[in-house]
Amino acid sequence: MLSIEVGEALDAIDAALSTLSKVDMAGLAVMDVLELAARCEKATRHHDVVRYDLSHELHRREVSEIGGKPGKVLADWLRITPAEAKRRAEVVEPLSARTALSGEPLAPRQPGTAHAWRDGKLDGEHVRIIQKFLGGLPFDVPAEVRDEAELFLAEKATLMRPDQLSRVAHRLALEINPDGRFSDEDRARKRSAVVGRQQPDGMTEIRINATPEMISYVEAVFAKYAALGMCNPADQTAVVDGEPAPEQVRADTRTIGQRQHDALMAMLRSTLGDPKLGQHNGLPVTVIVSTTLQELQNTTGHGITGGGTLIPITDVIRMARHSYHYLTIFDGVTGQALWLGRTKRIASADQRIVLHARDRGCTKPGCTVPGYATQVHHAAKDWKHGGATDIDELAFACPPDNQLVETGGWTTRKLPSGDTEWIPPPHLPMLIGGVNTYHHPERFLPKDDDP
Repeated sequence: MLSIEVGEALDAIDAALSTLSKVDMAGLAVMDVLELAARCEKATRHHDVVRYDLSHELHRREVSEIGGKPGKVLADWLRITPAEAKRRAEVVEPLSARTALSGEPLAPRQPGTAHAWRDGKLDGEHVRIIQKFLGGLPFDVPAEVRDEAELFLAEKATLMRPDQLSRVAHRLALEINPDGRFSDEDRARKRSAVVGRQQPDGMTEIRINATPEMISYVEAVFAKYAALGMCNPADQTAVVDGEPAPEQVRADTRTIGQRQHDALMAMLRSTLGDPKLGQHNGLPVTVIVSTTLQELQNTTGHGITGGGTLIPITDVIRMARHSYHYLTIFDGVTGQALWLGRTKRIASADQRIVLHARDRGCTKPGCTVPGYATQVHHAAKDWKHGGATDIDELAFACPPDNQLVETGGWTTRKLPSGDTEWIPPPHLPMLIGGVNTYHHPERFLPKDDDP
């Protein structure tokens, strides 16, 4: 429970905000409006200091103590995204006091920014610009230069808007590294390939920051397979080997971006299922799609991949012509699935395929991890306690959530509907349990026979 002092402070904040919300803004003079705006802004920044510190503190706690990963627990509790919970902790980490192994207190790693931040003179955007500047410096910049630059920008941030500070930071970066020289380590830490969320039209944006080595491979592939007439889905038989005919080249009206997309798709498709790729969770590295018999017969609707992507049935049918893909078909009315019993602990490949269709992803409430990234969890009774590896006792769980059952005090059980219910630890009943509906949005849509 909160201490009396802390509770009274929060009550005072609530009362003050209630008073402010009733102020007649139209009756204030211009200077009064500006002063009120400045005071409220400073109060908000002080509030952010406490909020970020709380996130940082929670991320320092053990999973067994809080019943889950800190970011997810805080996100569920505050109804914010796990990414936001993690961001707050990461932002404030270099602004927090430290302790040496000897127990001696140490100053924050970014002391200038920390002082101004905790004094209510900076907002989150100021801090983001300073930390982005420091993160973008080459590794070989001396520590004393970094420290002086951080103190300089922190001082300027107390006098400038974020957009002005950004220009100063950019100019300072050029002064420190005028030739723009970066090492292999500098480039390596910036590499990334981020897959965005699927949009309502079915498209997904992928952002790649490629190293020189990777882009050299991409250039070579695109030079061949993104040429005019190559890998064109508009052709009855797309050319993926040899040279396209002159009429195919003339008829190719795709943009260069479309040609490069089609080239990449053809290259990926040609490698799926190749034994050289090995296996993932007991299955060949390939596409797993689940759909219903009714949707296949009507050629409408969509299938769902093990990664959670919705694929139009027309695409599913076209993909089925290629080898090495798994297509699981279920009755769309009864939901009847194949029953498979096993006497060994590890789920078989065919059981995993069934789980892809039934659970689609992690079954813990609020978890969005798709099936490809999950483990098979004994939901009714753990194997070591006598549970059976039968399909109606199994469920998907991502590795962190699966670990919650092992060490975090969570329990699971199978409901008569076949869904998996997650039950919080007895000492943390406020955590959100129940059934995960994220992977089954169709359950909330009206059926054709609904009134």
